[in-house]
Amino acid sequence: MLSGRLLRDREPQKTVVINQAVARQFWPNTNPVGQTTYMGPGLGPAIETGVTEIVGVVGDVRERLNHNAPPTLYQTPLQIPDAAMALITGLQAGAVLVRTQPAVDPVSVSREVEQALLAGDGLPAARIQTMQQVSLDSTGQQNFNLLLLGLFAAIALLLAAVGIYGVLSYSVEQRTHEIGIRAALGAVQHDTVALVLRQALGMTLAGVAAGIAASFALTRLLSTQLYGVKPSDPFTFALAPLVLIAVALFAAYVPALRASRADPIVALRE
Repeated sequence: MLSGRLLRDREPQKTVVINQAVARQFWPNTNPVGQTTYMGPGLGPAIETGVTEIVGVVGDVRERLNHNAPPTLYQTPLQIPDAAMALITGLQAGAVLVRTQPAVDPVSVSREVEQALLAGDGLPAARIQTMQQVSLDSTGQQNFNLLLLGLFAAIALLLAAVGIYGVLSYSVEQRTHEIGIRAALGAVQHDTVALVLRQALGMTLAGVAAGIAASFALTRLLSTQLYGVKPSDPFTFALAPLVLIAVALFAAYVPALRASRADPIVALRE
């Protein structure tokens, strides 16, 4: 509820509640409450209610997570003529929404809901779902696509980490002779390891920078699959480079430390 009031049980036929999408489209600079709109015939003359007063504005509800909320008008079933209601129920099956208390499991009351429907109108419940199930069903395709994409991304990150480790470890091992010469000329262990780490970090940062630039361009393709997360999610863009930098530093540190601890004479002989 944003302004005005909600609809009552015994509401006059000539009132309606609108959502924010309607308010933004037709009354962008004015309070819609108290304004009037014309309810035309729509699917048939029986639905026409003529001039109708707007008594409240409510928030938007997305019917599809990757689409904006559509302009929506709300009325109670008692406000809709019987002929129009019969037409609507003939085109689309009706639904009953039951809200449980926070401490109550919705599934636990399904039996009571079925019994209440049978006792009231003698109608069996075709299907009972929790709102969580409804939400998951509406995003099933996106969830599956992103699950596969996330799996491939995790494998790619692992392969990149293994590749960086292998390349830098081999590169440092190849410098054992150079490290021996530095040690023979008086370089201490700390200086040698720091030098190797700085050079490895420089190469890694250059690669990470190129990867981030490419990622910003490619993630725009994922915008239709995301909801509540921007394509340039800062957490993701910070985590992956940190993992690669940590792997690179570890890959360079271990062999550099081992080579710096070796006897300079042995290193020179190699």
